[in-house]
Amino acid sequence: MNIIQELLKDIPLPRLVKIHQKFNAPEVIDVVETLRTELAKPGVGERIKPGMKIAIAVGSRGVAEIPVLTRVVVEEIKKRGGLPFVVPGMGSHGGATAEGQTLVLKNLGVTEETVGCPIKSSMEVVEVGKLDSGLAVLIDKNAYEADGIVVINRVKPHTAYRGPCESGMAKMITIGLGKQKGADACHAYSFKYMAKHVLEMAEIKIDRTNILFGVGTIENAYDKVAKIVAVPAEDLIAVDKEMLIEAKTRMPKILFDQMDVLVVTQIGKDCSGDGMDPNITGRYSTPYATGGPDVSKLVVLDLTEATHGNACGMGPADFTTRKLFNKIEFESTYANALTSTICTPISIPMILDNDQAAIKAAVKTCNSHDIPNVRIVIIKDTMHMGDIYISEAMLDEARANPDITVLGEPAEMEFDAEGNLLL
Repeated sequence: MNIIQELLKDIPLPRLVKIHQKFNAPEVIDVVETLRTELAKPGVGERIKPGMKIAIAVGSRGVAEIPVLTRVVVEEIKKRGGLPFVVPGMGSHGGATAEGQTLVLKNLGVTEETVGCPIKSSMEVVEVGKLDSGLAVLIDKNAYEADGIVVINRVKPHTAYRGPCESGMAKMITIGLGKQKGADACHAYSFKYMAKHVLEMAEIKIDRTNILFGVGTIENAYDKVAKIVAVPAEDLIAVDKEMLIEAKTRMPKILFDQMDVLVVTQIGKDCSGDGMDPNITGRYSTPYATGGPDVSKLVVLDLTEATHGNACGMGPADFTTRKLFNKIEFESTYANALTSTICTPISIPMILDNDQAAIKAAVKTCNSHDIPNVRIVIIKDTMHMGDIYISEAMLDEARANPDITVLGEPAEMEFDAEGNLLL
């Protein structure tokens, strides 16, 4: 037995209870017909003329129904005689390579076969202007050379800054379509100026390129589409601002304000730009965004398959596992940090042999005055917040909350022979 095992062997782990968190969650029942109706509005789909080559920007996030949304946009463009193609609108993601970005789209279910049009992936950009500060305003070359551009993106709070437009259609125009070089320029002066730069760069691109319209969605707390809006380019920023206000009311959260230990079983770029959304965990990588619960110790156990080794987001955690560390693809992980200029998300937490050791280490160091009754919450990832696990000490609080349903009885934490948590 090594010294770490000796230090952790007598740390007690509490029993767990599965609960369901209830959120006000409106949902679009027919995504296809709702989007078709939006695209038929005056000033939107009618801008597609026969023979026009139309670039459709699709990002790297796990946007609900993104293959369906993209396919319907493709079909509607074709109905009007347009010639659509998809461009990855994801800044430096996918390892900042054309091949990597195509692979990211494939993992999201967006392929030439599923959406019905070619995918043109390139990291080449064209400069269309400069900010007063001298920062270049850049856009994907394939999109720039098209006769029209359409952007598709979910609108939600950002993980590292606050502003009138955060993660949404304007950010897709500025950073997504800016590719690595454009994202690099937007991040150059840090997240302190991100809200300003996102708006200024988006305004220049809308003015000087062939952006036709945007498709924005809002998701409910269960990652279902709650709203779909198609908006002409000239109204895009104003609508993006309005949708952000609504999106903030739809965000899920952990319905407990204080936790001794929060365990996230997996993180990845498909879950959040930060791997795990700090709006959920309360652990931010910059001082320009705040909110969320009070968490003493944070544990991440593994990477999602779809993140392909990109471990961006592990940095805010206090503990992780050897299995996560062994999956890290440092090139793609570091590319994000070098582009965003924020290194905290890619810092490496304390590495323990397995899930059991990592959770015990968090319990040992959480400074609880009552270790046998430690307050632990376990979530799959920050996208799935309906069914979660809490420790037995939180059960009375859960039963008193009308938005929580207790789904079972307390049971011991179980681990397999390798020490992997079984839920």
